Amino acid sequence: MARRGVGIAVLVVGLALVATGCAPGPNYAAQAGGGGPPGFWLGLWQGLISPIVFVISLFTDTINIYEVDNNGNWYNFGFMLGVSFAFGGAAGSRGAGRRRRRRGHA
Repeated sequence: MARRGVGIAVLVVGLALVATGCAPGPNYAAQAGGGGPPGFWLGLWQGLISPIVFVISLFTDTINIYEVDNNGNWYNFGFMLGVSFAFGGAAGSRGAGRRRRRRGHA
């Protein structure tokens, strides 16, 4: 039993380290004025990591979950697509509906 507890603790610590590696840092490109505003791909990435960044943003004022200096609709589309992937999107609700129907007929 002790081995299982150690294994779970190592897994949790490992996942926490991986999650902190996903957190965005300071945006030096925005400060330097180069590269242009973030577009679809950065919006998609930031949408995917939004659950992790949200938790981090609760404890610091330097991290935001949404890039305010974006290029508009393409960034917004990518961000929302990433958020839907991060939270399961329509695929998660479809599986839940199947489980409810199975229980109802059984």
